[in-house]
Parts: sequence; C-alpha cells; structure tokens
Amino acid sequence: MRKQILELLRNNMQQPVSGEDISNKFGVSRTAIWKHIQALKAEGYDIESVPKKGYILRGTPDKLNPEEIEAALKTKWLGRNIRYCESINSTNELAKKAANEGCADGLVAIAEEQVSGKGRLSRGWFSPYGHGVWVSVVLKPPFLPQEAPKCTLMAAIAVVKAVNKYKGVKASIKWPNDILLNGKKMVGILTEMNAEFGKVNYIVIGTGINVNVPRDMIPEELQELAISVADAAKEPVRRIDILADYLKNLEDLYETVLKKGFGPIFEEWRKYNNTLGQEVKVISLGDVYYGKAIDIDPEGLLIVQKKDGSIEKVIAGDVSIRPANAKGKRYQ
Repeated sequence: MRKQILELLRNNMQQPVSGEDISNKFGVSRTAIWKHIQALKAEGYDIESVPKKGYILRGTPDKLNPEEIEAALKTKWLGRNIRYCESINSTNELAKKAANEGCADGLVAIAEEQVSGKGRLSRGWFSPYGHGVWVSVVLKPPFLPQEAPKCTLMAAIAVVKAVNKYKGVKASIKWPNDILLNGKKMVGILTEMNAEFGKVNYIVIGTGINVNVPRDMIPEELQELAISVADAAKEPVRRIDILADYLKNLEDLYETVLKKGFGPIFEEWRKYNNTLGQEVKVISLGDVYYGKAIDIDPEGLLIVQKKDGSIEKVIAGDVSIRPANAKGKRYQ
C-alpha cells in the first residue's frame, strides 16, 4: 500500500492529492492513509500536508531503495529486478547468491553500505552508508568464458559516461578497472564469473562509485588515493541519477556487444583511457618491469613494450599497473 501511495504522489509531484481521493482509490480509511504518509516522512520523503487540499510530495530522499530506482530507471530490462539491502558485506556476494538461485538476466543487487566491500586482487573497498553507489549486476551472456574479462572495460565506459555529465568532472579509465580523477581513484570495478567448459553461467559486475564521500570520513591511509564525484563537481550529487545513467549506459553497451562483439567497446574504451601511450610499471608476483603501454589486444589484454623492445601482454588478474613516474600515493 505504501508503495502505491508513493507512486500516486510521485505522479502528481508538487500537486496536492486529497486524502479522500487516496482513501477512495485504495479502499482504506483516511486514518490508514495518514499512517502511511507518516511512515513515508520517517523514511525521508518530504510530504507537505496542505489543509483542505491534501498531500504534496515536495522531494524524495537520496536513497537507493527499489522504489527510487524503479522511478529513475531508463533501461528496458537491466535493473528491473532488484535485490536491496541497507547494509551488507558485499553486493557481489548478494548478486552471486541470487544468480545461483536462478535469478533473471539483468538483476541488480545494491546496498546503502558495504561492510566488507572488495576490489580486485582481494583488496578492500571503502563503502560508507549513503555516500556512494555500491551496486552489482548479473548478466547471463551467450558468449564464451574467455570473453568475460572484457565486461570490465564495458562497465568502465558506462561509469565514465555517467559521471562525466557533471560539470568539473573529467574522469578517465586506468586499465583495467579503475576510474581516476585528478590522479585519485573515484571508482573500482570487480568482475566475477561462474562458468563451465565452453559456457558462462553468469557474470557479476560489481561497481563502487564514490559519489558524496566526505574527506573527513575517508580513512587516513586512503585520503591521498580517493576522490568523489562531489569533490570535482563542487556540489552534492544525487546518487540515484548516477545509478540510473550507469545502468542505462551499461545496457546500451551490452546490447552492442551482443550484436557486434567487443570491437566497438574497445574503440570507445580507447577514447576514455589514461593508460595507453604512458610509461608504466608492471608489478606481478614474480616480476617487476617498466615499459610503454601501447594498446589492448582483441582479448582486452594490455600490450606493453618493454625497454628492450620486446612485447608483453598483461593479464589484469595477475598484475598491478602503475605509471612509471608515479609520485607518493597518487596514481598518476
């Protein structure tokens, strides 16, 4: 009932809807309507009660609950099935659980907070309550398992296009899965796959976007590494808007992949990357070397020309890439 009342008020945004009309529409008492309105107010909805006119929805909270997501979505199918938690260890874990239970393609798992968010190479990801977009998407593609890592590049493009709409934000992609701004990390992406021989059962793309994380909230050891969208935009940014744009971009890019393969994705990725043409330091478990990042190959691997002229292909899961001239804790 509360969801239907909210939808009715949202459809008449800034216009009064009488308690009597709501009562008649849903066949409940005006007292019951009043109680639902009070509950919505407690959730952060700005609802004004105007004598003799009714209730007016003046504003909505910056929440990422299913009601707000459904109202903001621009997609055809991606995100039309939502698993939401106020707080969770990891949205990737929630998405994988749903996938293992047989969820539909395009499910979105999202939380206001991750208490054990994780990034690539088992690193942690700081995910404070209500200040970022912590989201995972389940895809069930028809392509072969070896194609799955390329989805990280696809997601990176979707994020950059979403955040770069804001004045002052000019983010770029550091191969393979970091979104940087002013040499600091704004976004991390973790892609995981469940597959068997020759078949992908599902792919989970986890994305953490620092939207409005205050500087004084960031752990001291991360303050020189992290940045938020709001830091660059110089004003608070609505998380729901970034989420809606990200999901729409991801759906469009994924549909392009299904029709044309990853070729167009690589071309677009090159437009936003800040790795190609740079001197890089490649750090793996058994080796460290310097070279120049010259391209990505058809599998999405980074092609590095070493100092001696030889060519190496770098696998994202095996190494970390740093600019050769990196200073202190900055990424570039």
